[in-house]
Amino acid sequence: MQLYGETDKSIPQKTVLHLIEIALLVLSWWILFGRGGAWCEEHLHIRNATGHDGRRIVIFVFNVIVFLRIGYAMVFLLRRKMPWEESISIPFAFALYYIGFSLFVLPVSKPLDGLDYFAMALFLLGSVLNTGGEIMRDRWKRRPENKGKLYTEGFFRYSRHINYFGDIVWVSAYALITRNPWSVTIPLLLLFFFAFFNAPKLDRYLKEKYGEAYDAWAARTKMLIPWVW
Repeated sequence: MQLYGETDKSIPQKTVLHLIEIALLVLSWWILFGRGGAWCEEHLHIRNATGHDGRRIVIFVFNVIVFLRIGYAMVFLLRRKMPWEESISIPFAFALYYIGFSLFVLPVSKPLDGLDYFAMALFLLGSVLNTGGEIMRDRWKRRPENKGKLYTEGFFRYSRHINYFGDIVWVSAYALITRNPWSVTIPLLLLFFFAFFNAPKLDRYLKEKYGEAYDAWAARTKMLIPWVW
């Protein structure tokens, strides 16, 4: 599936993507606050704890913020062509967040504490690194004098794929809120996907397109995690 190098509005694909994500949000609400919790306890044998809804509220607020961020990015920032396979696969990936973390938090009724507020700050940080970095890059690329040039400024001066690192940070915040040790599997899967598939694939494309400019950038930055790797 070719993701880079072709421009297109891809309106049908983006419409399907958003409709699937809305359905996932509704399902998340049903699990967290409707009869879905009881259904999961009966049929999936996942304990549906009661007493404190703070964590469930935070998880759902995270879901809504992610949905709005992705919607903004798809409508205003993404200019490359979106293949139909991607319009289907992306929502299934986000099902891990909307539905996966909703299920992981069901057995937990512990009140929110300092670690959770730290997780909320992490979520904000990751969102800024991801969406904020993309917005700054988009504004830079809109300037006529930057046409055809490689963007290496803003957050991208600290990591070639700082937007992917931001994703890992805000997904880790979800896992902290659930207080369920199994939830760590989701940010780990995301880390492996970015580190060994998506980031290397994009690096190959950037090197082919920008040549020496990419080599100079790669020599002074880390691939994914700032100052580390």
